[in-house]
Amino acid sequence: MAASCLGRGVVRLLGGLRGVGARGLAAPRLWGSASAPAAPAGSYQERIALAASEPAAFWGPLARDVLVWDTPYHTVSDCDFRSGRIGWFLGGQLNVSVNCLDQHVRKSPESVALIWEQDEPGTEVRITYRELLETTCRLANTLKRHGVHRGDRVAIYMPVSPLAVAAMLACARIGAIHTVVFAGFSAGSLAARINDAKCKVVITFNQGLRGGRVVELKKIVDEAVKLCPTVQHVLVAHRTDNKVHMGDLDIPLEQEMAKEEPVCAPESMGSEDTLFLLYTSGSTGTPKGLVHTQAGYLLYAALTHRFVFDYRPGDVFGCVADIGWITGHSYVVYGPLCNGATSVLFESTPVYPDAGRYWEMVQRLKINQFYGSPTAFRLLLKFEDSWVKKYDRSSLRTLGSVGEPINHEAWQWLHRVVGDSRCTLVDTWWQTETGGICISPRPSEEGAEILPCMAMRPLFGIVPVLMDEKGNVLKGGDVSGALCLSQAWPGMARTIFGDHQRFMDAYFEAYPGYYFTGDGAYRTEDGYYQITGRMDDVINISGHRLGTAEIEDAMADHPAVPETAVIGYPHDIKGEAAFAFIVLKDDAGDADVVVKELRSVVASKIAKYAVPDQVLVVKRLPKTRSGKVMRRLLRKIVTGRAQDLGDITTMEDPTVITEILSAYQEYKDKSGAAQ
Repeated sequence: MAASCLGRGVVRLLGGLRGVGARGLAAPRLWGSASAPAAPAGSYQERIALAASEPAAFWGPLARDVLVWDTPYHTVSDCDFRSGRIGWFLGGQLNVSVNCLDQHVRKSPESVALIWEQDEPGTEVRITYRELLETTCRLANTLKRHGVHRGDRVAIYMPVSPLAVAAMLACARIGAIHTVVFAGFSAGSLAARINDAKCKVVITFNQGLRGGRVVELKKIVDEAVKLCPTVQHVLVAHRTDNKVHMGDLDIPLEQEMAKEEPVCAPESMGSEDTLFLLYTSGSTGTPKGLVHTQAGYLLYAALTHRFVFDYRPGDVFGCVADIGWITGHSYVVYGPLCNGATSVLFESTPVYPDAGRYWEMVQRLKINQFYGSPTAFRLLLKFEDSWVKKYDRSSLRTLGSVGEPINHEAWQWLHRVVGDSRCTLVDTWWQTETGGICISPRPSEEGAEILPCMAMRPLFGIVPVLMDEKGNVLKGGDVSGALCLSQAWPGMARTIFGDHQRFMDAYFEAYPGYYFTGDGAYRTEDGYYQITGRMDDVINISGHRLGTAEIEDAMADHPAVPETAVIGYPHDIKGEAAFAFIVLKDDAGDADVVVKELRSVVASKIAKYAVPDQVLVVKRLPKTRSGKVMRRLLRKIVTGRAQDLGDITTMEDPTVITEILSAYQEYKDKSGAAQ
């Protein structure tokens, strides 16, 4: 079957490596342990207090014991939020791929590193640590042969697969910087990220498979690289047997890898050298290339993976996130592999071929920890519970939720139906910027309570504060405010690629001396934290952060649309969805045709998930006297709070609200009649 080509391709490649032995192993490192991370000494409360009051005393010994170093660090940290200086384990040298591969191959080469749950139902491919190391080395040598050097950027436009993981680790091995782009993004979005990072090479597949459908990845890359002058080569692997156009830049990846040795000496990288860039949406229309570095990020990913999920050696860890997002980086690849875990790669969708897909996989692979998104859980709870209960889920110990706040119905369903009311359920809060989980019910004191729909407890070294509108720190419990973090931690992003001032403006300007998360939060009388949602012009669609300005910019290119405003509103399945208000020119013609064209433009310029669910044509938008669109008023209209608009004294013409309310009511009446 054509769909199994990458399975065969990888198996053929790995089959050729069997019997090679461990020749790809790096020489033993000078300092550090290959054992599982040791827990910090002391009780939970003592560790929390130490990490907050004496970060160097907490993180220094952990970094020494958990990571494998070439050269010891001389300074644990040098951080100052006011100047934007963030540095950890200074003077240290190491290689991330050695920490994720070589140290485990030396101890247990045939342990399973990856279980690739392919799109085809019931099919899996198991990759050992030895096989993954040798594949990584061949791919690393292929990159070097095609001109990729230390510090060069490589774009990875691939769905979840062993070869995608090997591509990330191959970059880490030779000191190149990877930027993984979600394989659902359009050619325009891909090109924007390639150009911002000035990538030299793109790695992709001929096609992808998701939910039984073929995704034309190579065609999208072909369209993108026409706009990317820095790209010298496109390395093309094969997921299907279907032939695709191969141009002057294109190189068949598996053929080239087969020519290379399964040995590649690792580059010794400074702790603060860049490991990867990952683009995330900002409140302006331009995506931000967040920079994560080597040692601090890896340590934080590994420790949070272990302590939040109660990972134990031999566990099968199932995070179903895509590697194009930070969750896939930290909890599919780097955290689990640094800990020597078996990590599941999930290529498919929660409802293909049916609503039992996740739970059949849990039964077959005997998954111990399952980490997914509220969007998927809300989708699945619409189906009969029998889709869950027909499968044996007794292997599960920990269930996790990530990407957005989880609602009560989804939390209770996950706890009672999926977990049989016996599994620990961790509702985790963190961001692309934080590198790893920051607030979670676990770790905690033994047997501590878990409250539904609440992230609850800050992790070691995470010191939250809540701010009021005037920038004052809110004390005590039963208070809500802007969620800030008052001290640095090893996993956090260091800057925005090529634009440190934007990094400062985005995260440290609003509350000087503090990292502003962009989220609001509530703190209970007991000191637990509940995330209440975004406070800026960023919406969270199915766990994907998207700046409203990105959607507006895409639609503004339409010649009939002089003005647009996009807001987020609550959605039963997605959590949030986009609602677009558009103003049309007098000669625009058929409004329905324009709306259809706008949806198509957003899908092609950004991605299908970014397409607004609702589009309302209005005569004009509410603006301040200085011309700023008052999106908060549009949000209140859509969410049924038009009677409480708050202060509108700065509005240029208050009668516009009456116009929009009338248009919105007519739109709702028309939509209701059509159903």
